[in-house]
Amino acid sequence: MPKPKFYLRNVGKPWTEEQEALLAKLAKQDTPTGLIADQIGKTRPAIYSKASELGISLMPPNPRHKKK
Repeated sequence: MPKPKFYLRNVGKPWTEEQEALLAKLAKQDTPTGLIADQIGKTRPAIYSKASELGISLMPPNPRHKKK
């Protein structure tokens, strides 16, 4: 049986201010959601949920809309 992933250590635990700040920082840097989840120690659904709650966009910028 495979070992559980390390991010399961935070399942069900409340978010800390540091984790929320890290989420905002990584999202602003266009970090993929999977990497954000690994760095924060939460699941992808938890990342999506908290980002939505905080009004943080996880969508990468559209390259067609870049300013010249």
